[in-house]
Amino acid sequence: MASIEDSGLPLVFEVANPIDELPGGAPPGTDRTSVRTTVRALTGMQKEAVVALGPDGVAWRLVSDEGPYLNGTDLAPFPLAFFAAGMQFCFMSEVLRAAGRHDVTFESVVLDVDNRYSMEGSFLRGDARGGAFPPELTLSVVSDAAADRVAQVVAEAAARCPAQSLVREVLTNTFSYTVDGDLVEVDGLPRPVGPVATYREELFDGLRPLSEPTPPIIEKLKAAEVVEGVEGGAGSSLAAEQKRTLHVRSRGEWTGDLRMRCDVHLLKPIGSSFRFRSDETPDRGGTGEAPPPLAYLTAGVGFCFMTQLGRYAHIVKRPLGSYAIVQDNTFDVAEAAPKPGPTETHVFVEAGPAGVAPDLVTVGERTCFLHAAMRTKVPGVIETRLNGENLPLA
Repeated sequence: MASIEDSGLPLVFEVANPIDELPGGAPPGTDRTSVRTTVRALTGMQKEAVVALGPDGVAWRLVSDEGPYLNGTDLAPFPLAFFAAGMQFCFMSEVLRAAGRHDVTFESVVLDVDNRYSMEGSFLRGDARGGAFPPELTLSVVSDAAADRVAQVVAEAAARCPAQSLVREVLTNTFSYTVDGDLVEVDGLPRPVGPVATYREELFDGLRPLSEPTPPIIEKLKAAEVVEGVEGGAGSSLAAEQKRTLHVRSRGEWTGDLRMRCDVHLLKPIGSSFRFRSDETPDRGGTGEAPPPLAYLTAGVGFCFMTQLGRYAHIVKRPLGSYAIVQDNTFDVAEAAPKPGPTETHVFVEAGPAGVAPDLVTVGERTCFLHAAMRTKVPGVIETRLNGENLPLA
């Protein structure tokens, strides 16, 4: 199997070579954005994704890994870090764009976010289940604008933010499952309404960067400490019986125009810290120098779901020959309040000599922290500070 270290490529880059089968986008005159995320498993817990934002052909390649808690190599950010970065960048981008619409200027914008998740039950009994808690956001801005105008900007941004819409709505996500080329039924999960997507391994062949930005778009700030025999320590997340919480803390900052960066730290289990950079697409006022917020957000969902598939196969001792997903997301980006479409996930597995667990996809959905956040209502709790003082929102 391919690996991150053997590729010799940056952790993230805009793809230079043409990509076929991009999402078709939305009909002219609509306010919908389509994102197709194709993810394949690499060696161990590593994953590689191509995120295509249709219909203009922009695509980003990203890689993910897990830390010592899943016996990963820790060479790239963990899946929940991508979602945390996406949540950071989505909200900050909407704040900045709303400020522009209302002629409000900021000296600085800082966003602190705490994301917490849970895992409880037994993978062997079949009752393991992931959960999500409401994200806690603290937005701190410095501005000469009147408090009521800043409050209006923040309230409008919260209503429009795609990441917030994912956790405040109840979504019925859909799944298809192809094993060794044959489509099989998935018990207990709805199937996509449209045709099953096609997975092509050659999508990943010969990917090359359009450019190599300096500084890097993603970089590790601090490596996880490898500790044995403690809560959240090495190998702890591979236990068949689980009862634990996860805690991801991040801080985002505005760096000019619609450029942003954030530092993401995995506090529980014991994980690493990574820095991410983002920029909006030109059609939304950015320069496209780094992945847009939706690329990080959707990659996080795909990476997290893939981790659950690999973890379950490991625990039940049915290692997969290879596995991949094609994930389609649609977001309403209208002025008032966005409505995300259901996440549509197509799973492709080569079973290998051990065969495949028949409930692989069902368990994957049930234990994925981000699918848990989408199938329940866990709206973000937002606190705003203007020039160091608490600012009530209407």
